[in-house]
Amino acid sequence: MSAAAKAPESLKKNYLTALREALDEEFGANPDALCMGEDIGILGGAFGVTEGLQSKYGKDRVIDMPISEAAIIGAAVGAAMNGKTVVAEMQFIDFISCGFDQIVNMMATYYYRTAGEVNMPVVVRGPAGAYGGGALYHSQMNEAWFCHSPGLRVVCPSTPYDAKGLLKASMRDGNPVIFYEIKELYRQREIEEELPASDYIVPLGQAAVRREGSDVTLVTYGNNVYHCLKAADALAERGVSGEVIDLRTLVPLDETTIFKSLAKTNHVVVVNEAPRTCGFAGEVVARICDSAFDLLDAPPVRVTRLDTPVPWAKPLESFVLPSTEKIVDAALRVVRF
Repeated sequence: MSAAAKAPESLKKNYLTALREALDEEFGANPDALCMGEDIGILGGAFGVTEGLQSKYGKDRVIDMPISEAAIIGAAVGAAMNGKTVVAEMQFIDFISCGFDQIVNMMATYYYRTAGEVNMPVVVRGPAGAYGGGALYHSQMNEAWFCHSPGLRVVCPSTPYDAKGLLKASMRDGNPVIFYEIKELYRQREIEEELPASDYIVPLGQAAVRREGSDVTLVTYGNNVYHCLKAADALAERGVSGEVIDLRTLVPLDETTIFKSLAKTNHVVVVNEAPRTCGFAGEVVARICDSAFDLLDAPPVRVTRLDTPVPWAKPLESFVLPSTEKIVDAALRVVRF
């Protein structure tokens, strides 16, 4: 086939490519932007999110760091104090715990401690989540740790469009952001979509209604958005209309969109793949009970991971995690209450 006869390249982008484009565009627009992490330069990151950025922007801006999350985040905080916008990659979000002190006691508090004189434009990003057989050290969703720490914004996109727009918004926000990338979505072809050629952001703190419905509200984020959408399909076959809300940003939380949905459906199921005890699903339920209890016709229900590490064996992993079937069962219990 001649070059002239070749089929045109698809304009659709996957989740991973969307993230790489966000970094590339922000680096091009902001000469003070830096990226730090393990193997992010020559290797391009464990999953390839930073591939090609070091050769384009240089080793002084895309910096390979030692295997020390505390050092990576500590260096990021220092650079941000000196006017840089820093993206710190955790090779897996599980190991963010090694930099926990730097995040919650330094990064999160610095704007407050300086009475607003010093911004802290740091985005700590990395691959997160289960469903891929990564076992206990490569499957965590530990977002509730950081939702509990004042001063941090917490973001978790589920689509390529949002991955790009939310990462760009996070880099421009000026506040420290913990950015959860769902590794099971990185190269998933089913969710690829065309992205605008022009610059855009997705504002932090705005949820998205992924599917409208009238009988039950399914509130979720990340990979569980797709479980909820499939559950809504299954519920429709049973005559139940499910509305699916993708939070996108956990902190700040868009309560308005949740309550607006509850005013229609009067029933709610909250889904997340983190453990049940003290998980973010419980926070969403608490806020509903605090501020929208009169809209409910049944108690809210949570569908979460069991309070256990994520097993390696696939049948056990599936047993402990949320699934489409578990969400359907929960929704039916709620609407039949």
